[in-house]
Amino acid sequence: MSVTKPTADDLAAARDRLLPDVVAPGLTVLFAGINPGLYSAATGHHFAKPGNRFWPALHRSGFTPRQFRPDEQDELLALGLGVTNLVPRTTARADELSTAELCAGAVRLAELAAANSPRFVAIVGISAYRTAFDRPKATVGPQSETLGGARLWVLPNPSGLNAHYQLPDLAREFGALRTAAVS
Repeated sequence: MSVTKPTADDLAAARDRLLPDVVAPGLTVLFAGINPGLYSAATGHHFAKPGNRFWPALHRSGFTPRQFRPDEQDELLALGLGVTNLVPRTTARADELSTAELCAGAVRLAELAAANSPRFVAIVGISAYRTAFDRPKATVGPQSETLGGARLWVLPNPSGLNAHYQLPDLAREFGALRTAAVS
């Protein structure tokens, strides 16, 4: 399937859009991005911007049998996976979010997890996690606390702007979660 690239007008109009959660009761892992970017909101698909490495990392870690495209996000549900965002508001950059929005997002995510009972909630972005959950020294990986009854895991941000983690590194971190999730 060919996905049409959003125009500048599409991207500008996307600021007012919310991206629907891809969630169902009893998931193995609910992945939570920081918030939708303009490209994702314009297309209606999570992690849609070209250069975002979420979909390749998901596949290379063994979560998916092949690399899914963002427009195939609903197929994750059949694999026991879901996608949401910590903060629902669309922005051009995650640094446009306030600390209060991130903290409110933590509460929202806990409520979503409690209502849907995933085994794991994986927050995709260590800096956002540290702020939202007031854990300034948190590291990537499993966390000691739970969230809405789910085990909590933090993954690196797969944005192409995150130069600290290359795709093999991201796949390794996603793979550690997958190993924990299938055991």
